[in-house]
Amino acid sequence: EPSDLYDWFKGWEDLKPALVDQLHSNPPELSEDMYNDGYKNIVNNDFSEIVIENMKQKYKETAPDMDWLVMDVMDMKELPDASFDVAIDKGTMDAIMCEKGDSWELDPKIAERCHLMCAEVARILKPGGKYIQITFGQPHFRKRVLVKPEYNWELQTRTVGEFFHYFIYIMTKATTSEPATTESS
Repeated sequence: EPSDLYDWFKGWEDLKPALVDQLHSNPPELSEDMYNDGYKNIVNNDFSEIVIENMKQKYKETAPDMDWLVMDVMDMKELPDASFDVAIDKGTMDAIMCEKGDSWELDPKIAERCHLMCAEVARILKPGGKYIQITFGQPHFRKRVLVKPEYNWELQTRTVGEFFHYFIYIMTKATTSEPATTESS
């Protein structure tokens, strides 16, 4: 039987006011809440076959339209170019960045993995699509991996919470071949 997972990030009800005008895609309880709010075309992915199988079983009755795919976010070759309106990262890059090292001195291997992930997200997003990242990662640490000309997106930052802050980074892919400005408030 699938085990219950503890979600230590803010849930949909906490994030909805900041995201309500943007959404469509990813993680388990967030996906369930979005599905219940009417977003039906949701693709969830994880590199763990066990997690994906557990989620398929857990949601087969309550959210039968959701897709569950085993894949690595650094290599999503199964997904076509420019095929998603929105990609949501709720802690995925945090897991990559916490693997080892120091936030002040990003290990080159970790930086490369973050780049591969961002490049893949940029590839699968449609022009005008949004990559939404929900994280503990503070702007001065996170922007150095999110802001690169080759991703061709504009970054906006929002802060959620009163005492313990979460950050929401919203990257909007340019709608033309002209480079996007990299950052706005």
